[in-house]
Amino acid sequence: MISRGLVRAGAEVLVVARPGPTGEAFAAEMANEGKCHFIAADLADAAGVEQAAAAIARIAPKLHVLVNNAGVFSASSIEDATVADWDRGLAVNLRAPFFLVQSLLPQLRAAAAQGDPARVINIGSIAALWAKSSNAYAYGAAKAGLQHLTRMLASDLTREGIAVNAIAPGFFPSDMTDGFFTAAPGLREQVIESIPAHRLGAPEDVAGSVIFLASRAGAYCSGATIPLEGGLWSA
Repeated sequence: MISRGLVRAGAEVLVVARPGPTGEAFAAEMANEGKCHFIAADLADAAGVEQAAAAIARIAPKLHVLVNNAGVFSASSIEDATVADWDRGLAVNLRAPFFLVQSLLPQLRAAAAQGDPARVINIGSIAALWAKSSNAYAYGAAKAGLQHLTRMLASDLTREGIAVNAIAPGFFPSDMTDGFFTAAPGLREQVIESIPAHRLGAPEDVAGSVIFLASRAGAYCSGATIPLEGGLWSA
């Protein structure tokens, strides 16, 4: 959703995803509408983060926008939680975003201009804002860490011309939410009923939020987390 929106807004987009035909096919489809490249890397692995950063730097010596959207979800009872789930959740949801920023600082600094900072946009979650665990302990903790990391990075990098913000989505159509709804018949309707906006998020909602933060309209915003959940968290 984010990549489509950015391509259609005129950005040259580098899509990073695990190796496989799905990512390649998506980037090829988007290349028909604008500029889009596919970079194969598994961000759960430290070497994969280094590989992705090196490929990005080769293509974009000036990196205007870095969207940290890779994520992994797991949920279980306290008794059934595993070290492997925690390690993978923290690696993808929290460690990878930090080290991508670290590795790509030269490219972000090169893109920074007076009144037009480079942007880091971290995709957090409503799970980091409310206390409802939904048994997603590693996921919620990692996303909360990402949203606090956003503030910490903003405190250090804004003065260098790099604005750092986060978006905290609620329920959007995705592989993750499709898994929830398939596993629990009736849950989709129950979730929509609980959202004051009476719908799931749409592609335009998250793409528009990213484009706002990446555009001149968001140039003075840094260190913020924007809830994007149709009023669900506030309600």
